[in-house]
Amino acid sequence: MVTPKQYWVYILTNKGNKVLYTGVTGNLTRRLAEHLEGRSKFTAKYHVNKLVYAETYQDVDQALSREKQIKGGSRQKKIELIKEVNPYWRDLSGDLW
Repeated sequence: MVTPKQYWVYILTNKGNKVLYTGVTGNLTRRLAEHLEGRSKFTAKYHVNKLVYAETYQDVDQALSREKQIKGGSRQKKIELIKEVNPYWRDLSGDLW
């Protein structure tokens, strides 16, 4: 049996939760490592390294559509989305390792 592919839409922030970065990936663990290693210019510049939100999809088009929807929303909408599942803005990356 083939394991279905999983795609992640995620939001990262920095210390003080000043910057919100939304992304999509097929391998969240690898992508987070890339962010932590500074391979993304934006996240390196703004020290964005705390995973505060993630949701999964089995269809890449749905994941990309959701990423676009989140990115198109206001900062307040992103904050509300995060608070629904992570009210204390805990770093969720520890749950992946």
